[in-house]
Order: sequence, then C-alpha cells, then structure tokens
Amino acid sequence: MNILGISASPHAEGNTAYVVRYALNILEQKGFRTKHISLSGKNIKPCVGCFKCEKTHSCYQEDDMPQILDAMKWCHGLLIGSPVYFGMVSGQLKTMMDRCVAMRPSYGEPLPMSGKIGGAIACAYSRNGGQEITLQNIHTFLLQLNMQVIGDGPSYSHLGATIAGEAKDDSWGMETVKNLALNMAGILKN
Repeated sequence: MNILGISASPHAEGNTAYVVRYALNILEQKGFRTKHISLSGKNIKPCVGCFKCEKTHSCYQEDDMPQILDAMKWCHGLLIGSPVYFGMVSGQLKTMMDRCVAMRPSYGEPLPMSGKIGGAIACAYSRNGGQEITLQNIHTFLLQLNMQVIGDGPSYSHLGATIAGEAKDDSWGMETVKNLALNMAGILKN
C-alpha cells in the first residue's frame, strides 16, 4: 500500500517536513511504500472558481498541481502536515486544497479519494498555538474528498499529531506523530 506525505510549509527543511518524513519513515518500516511532497517552492496558482474542471477533471492552469493530484490518486493513505499561520493552515496548503476541486467529479460520480485514510499534523511555535484548528482545517478538506479521517489513536486519541516549538525537542509531540503513523498503518493493514 502507498502513503503520501505532504509538507505544506514554505520551508523545505523545517519542522513540518521533519515530522512528515518521520511519520513516513515509521510507515516504511511497517512495509508501506511512501512518497513525500513538499509544497515549498511549488508553483501552485490559486483556484479561480471557473469550474471548467467539472467537465475535464483537470485544471486549465499550467503549474505543479497535476503531480500532486496524481500522487493523491496513487496513495491509499494521506498524511498532511502544516505549520500554523495565524491559527490556521499555511497559505500554500489552502491554495493546494482549493485546487483539488479538479478531483471532484460531476455530482453523482464517485470521488477518486473515497474511502482512503487521511491524517493531519500541525506544527506551531507554542502549545495551544492553533494546532487544533489547523487539524480541523485539514480534516474538513479530507472529508470533502470523502476520505476516512483518523487521529493519533491509542493511547492519546486526539485529533492528530501536534508539535510545539522545535520538533526534535518536543518528545510529547513526536509521540503523537509516531502514534498517528502507527494508527494509519494498523487501519490500512486491517
């Protein structure tokens, strides 16, 4: 089975990329094929709401979005990590989310992400820094794609993984990342 991890930070080697790669490494050790995409440096134009994609299932804009959509269709499990900016997901992630409207077929047709598993990771400067809202932003996106949303599972059973400050120094936060990855592995293997 295939797992895609998306780091939605403008920093290619920052906290968000660190924790998404950490989760993917755990999943690789459990036998999953993984792919990591960083939104850093990606050319993703905003959705203009033209809905031409409703008929073509692709966007007329030429940028880096097709490779992200292809990777999303490839995966069975999707982990999205975002830094917390002003209490919500990064602008890069929101732009990517909006462009996924091209994956939504005409009403009545199946959604290509239906039934896949999705989880969220939020990285903020401090504890209670907006992580829960950021996780909910990502969960809403996953639900709009008709995916099954998971949290970090036992033993914490929170909304997902949360990091405060430097990830490598946040042992409790890294435990939530590990638990999210293990919960995804367990659900996908069953």
